[in-house]
Amino acid sequence: MTTDKSKKHGLKAVPTLRSVEADSADIPVCDVCFGTGLEVVPGKGARRCVCRKRDVHVDQINKTQIPKRYEKCHFNTYNAGDNVSQKIALRVAQDFTVQFPAVDNGLLFSGTVGVGKTHLAVSILKGLTERGFACLFYEFGTLLKEIQGSYNPNTFTSELSVLAPVLNADVLVLDELGASKPTDWVRDTLHHIINSRYNEKKFTIFTTNYLDARASDRDETLEDRIGVRARSRVYEMCQTVVIDGEDHRRKLHRSTGLAKFRSPNS
Repeated sequence: MTTDKSKKHGLKAVPTLRSVEADSADIPVCDVCFGTGLEVVPGKGARRCVCRKRDVHVDQINKTQIPKRYEKCHFNTYNAGDNVSQKIALRVAQDFTVQFPAVDNGLLFSGTVGVGKTHLAVSILKGLTERGFACLFYEFGTLLKEIQGSYNPNTFTSELSVLAPVLNADVLVLDELGASKPTDWVRDTLHHIINSRYNEKKFTIFTTNYLDARASDRDETLEDRIGVRARSRVYEMCQTVVIDGEDHRRKLHRSTGLAKFRSPNS
């Protein structure tokens, strides 16, 4: 119970050593630096502990906004198999990551659903983030919704606050290009993003399911979806990498489905 004397002097209860120890009992302590952040190297002095370097890397990866679904995407988990186009795409992606920023263009991964376009784009972002570059991932439809939401006077964001990281990132991955309904507003917004990064010589990696040639009269091209102006800029900004092959999700579903109905002795 608080006494009148403690009120008079502004006294307040403080946690005892026992309570502090109890609160911190579940916090893991590094075996190398014992929570100090510094690793003592005999004969050389002290240096930043590997645990702090790991924390910084995790923080940078989180800032890229890569969805959790793609957290296991790396170059070494991309299975190109015997597919020539996928092998070429993997090599192009790896070369881009190693050579950046000494590259001339961004990349446009184009191809049917499930051939690993996003997998490669995410792998590039992870590699570049590890090297210290500021990278950002956005699915185009999600970006449009955030921009639209910024018009809401009840929110504390604005179009500028949403677009600023998109326009300023060293490398931006814009996933699912052309997937959103091509209204005038969508095309104008896309053109603004592309043109701004084009003028500032920022590198962008796009993925899209739309090709430049029609397989049939019913098919739409990438130009149909994003407009002539945006497609023209992307031609100049990016090296187009066309990937073909079977949808790996369908292939995986088929193989796991067969496994369920296969008898143990078959």
